[in-house]
Amino acid sequence: MKTFNILLKSITDVKDFVNIVSKYDFDVDLSSGRYVVDAKSIMGIFSLDLSKPIKVQVYGDNTDKFCDEVKNFVI
Repeated sequence: MKTFNILLKSITDVKDFVNIVSKYDFDVDLSSGRYVVDAKSIMGIFSLDLSKPIKVQVYGDNTDKFCDEVKNFVI
């Protein structure tokens, strides 16, 4: 499992992030405070406080390509 923080600054960022995550078979969770949502759910992401960094937890092997694709969102 890999863990890192991201910042989604706009609606376009959220859409682009979900499109990237949806290409992969493994699970990815986003957490903000006590809330945890599926990173493949646009509605779930919009329920989080997007003004603060969001913790990403990637559950899978061989996640290097995924991490490379989302590097623009990592803080």
